[in-house]
Amino acid sequence: MKFVFDLDGTICFKGKPLTDEILEAFQQVEADGHAIIIASARPIRDIYPVLTKSYYALSMVGGNGAFIFDGEKIEVQAFSQETRQILEQLFKEGNLRYLVDGAWDYSYTGPEHHPIFQQLDALKLAQNSSFESLEEIVKCVLFTQDINVLKQLQQVDVVIHVHGEEGILDISPSGVHKATGLMRLGIEPGTYIAFGNDENDFHMLQQAKVAVCVGTNDKLQKIAHHICDEQSVADRIRSLSSQYK
Repeated sequence: MKFVFDLDGTICFKGKPLTDEILEAFQQVEADGHAIIIASARPIRDIYPVLTKSYYALSMVGGNGAFIFDGEKIEVQAFSQETRQILEQLFKEGNLRYLVDGAWDYSYTGPEHHPIFQQLDALKLAQNSSFESLEEIVKCVLFTQDINVLKQLQQVDVVIHVHGEEGILDISPSGVHKATGLMRLGIEPGTYIAFGNDENDFHMLQQAKVAVCVGTNDKLQKIAHHICDEQSVADRIRSLSSQYK
């Protein structure tokens, strides 16, 4: 069985690396013969800092499906050139702050006190470049919740996740979500156990054989087979690992 894990708010909390308890649960998952896959909103570059090096070669979905990593190489699904131009115009007209990810490098103009900045390229693997210099635009975060900006984006062929607590709009290319990323890795619906906590985990949990909601997201709780909190997620990993051994 494949075990698919979102990171932030699911098995990784407040941007800190995985705890010993989660890592011990991972060891049981592997000992029971299962595979571990990471599926995060983070680009692949920013997944590494919260993992131990022994897990750097895991298969991963990043950027809510815009990035996939098969253990050897990264592939991306980028915004179209037309969408890129619309986003650039929106930035300029609204004087918006943003984080834009290319295939590896990024462009960041957001506030330095924001939690996203604290976890941005923590290992210093990439460069903060100008928007114009990025060859491909794979993911975009806007540091705003202006309803007019949201309305403009809703007219564009993109996927939008609103994160109220963080005060951001998280934007991905059309048709991209974690479940499509898993399929690009060859992981079909109904063949995996998924753990998630947020709106961007919905499709992944909806298509899972077993869906686990960590936390109190109402939309996810309605489709989840199991619900747990931060303190009990490691126990749930271990119990499901044993059950599907």
